[in-house]
Amino acid sequence: MQKRQSKNQVLSTECIEANAAGIDVGATEIYVAVPPDRDQRPVRSFATFTEDLRAMAAWLAQCRITTVAMESTGVYWIPPYEILEAAGLRVCLVNSKHVKHVPGRKTDVQDCQWLQYLHSVGLLDPSFRPDAEICAIRSLSRHRASLVETAAMHVQHMHKALTQMNLQIHNVLSDITGLSGLCILDAILEGERSPTRLAELCHGSVRSSREIVVKSLVGNYRSEHLFTLKQSLAAYRSYQKLMAECDLEIERLMRQLNSKIDPDRKLPASAPRLRSLKRRKNQFHFEMGPELNRIFGVDLTQIPASAPSPRTPCWPRSAPTSAASTTPGPSPAGSACARSIRKAAAKSSPPAPAEPTAAPTGHCESPPKPWPAANPIWAASTAECADASEHPRPSPQPPTNWLASSTT
Repeated sequence: MQKRQSKNQVLSTECIEANAAGIDVGATEIYVAVPPDRDQRPVRSFATFTEDLRAMAAWLAQCRITTVAMESTGVYWIPPYEILEAAGLRVCLVNSKHVKHVPGRKTDVQDCQWLQYLHSVGLLDPSFRPDAEICAIRSLSRHRASLVETAAMHVQHMHKALTQMNLQIHNVLSDITGLSGLCILDAILEGERSPTRLAELCHGSVRSSREIVVKSLVGNYRSEHLFTLKQSLAAYRSYQKLMAECDLEIERLMRQLNSKIDPDRKLPASAPRLRSLKRRKNQFHFEMGPELNRIFGVDLTQIPASAPSPRTPCWPRSAPTSAASTTPGPSPAGSACARSIRKAAAKSSPPAPAEPTAAPTGHCESPPKPWPAANPIWAASTAECADASEHPRPSPQPPTNWLASSTT
């Protein structure tokens, strides 16, 4: 019987990626590290200009580098990622949270060396990055979400100006940017001051009584607050116009995606929702349900959690991609998007028919049934989110003499 080795165990540091490089991305400077035997200066720095990034890609190709690891630092990683990917290199985008606790990194030079070493021994898990078409739609969706947030800020500015003039109309109406609210605000900015005439502009669906509306329109119309109200209303309408233009661009990009179903086949009618959802003001200006049905083969808007939201929808982060562009990563079952869609589908699915009651066998509950693999909703969300990748294994420190030999 062999004695168990509980002490002095040596962790294997076998090189898995011999042609690996590490990049530390900054706002104005990028540090790149290659294996020490590939160049007399294995660590070099490059500026972030396009010409310098192309020179960096050429130097990596000269050093026979085939894969590169870099941290996802803000948005600074996007230009070098795209240039290196266009040069034919396989880029491993790493979540910075996974390697920030690794000891021994004090400078940018050592940081890129650490990334090169960890990537060479296979201790870095790449994050998922979808195809270019999905990335474009995702960027526009995030930009649209920022437009919605900024428009909401200008609505708050209008509320503040009305409160300072002691006009309580925004507390009487459910939405100051609705049909009645905008008509009243336009009349106020045009010079109307009669509360009775302003109250006549309310739509018939307003639940508040006429007396309450008239009382809410009696206030102190100060010029500085009217000027603030005018600019805030103009800014709100400007951002609404920008959102409409953004929706047209998103719709154009979505129509370029491949279809999962036969284009000659008539799309099935959308199933009725479990509950009636009122169309919100900041929703998309086109019907997203038929487009998602064409792209995925299933209407994701029927899931309450995946309905078209004024903010960033979930589907650009979970859209399927081609097998050639899918980066290996953790199991799709652990994806945050997959879990949310699966949980929403389980809640929205009708209850299963009751089975005949069997004789008690000592167990009160039956074992949980696995999620069906043929479910189209689950099949449509097999992509992985960048923020849901698994944490890598604890990484060993590289030899001290290796760090000392790789200096600029």
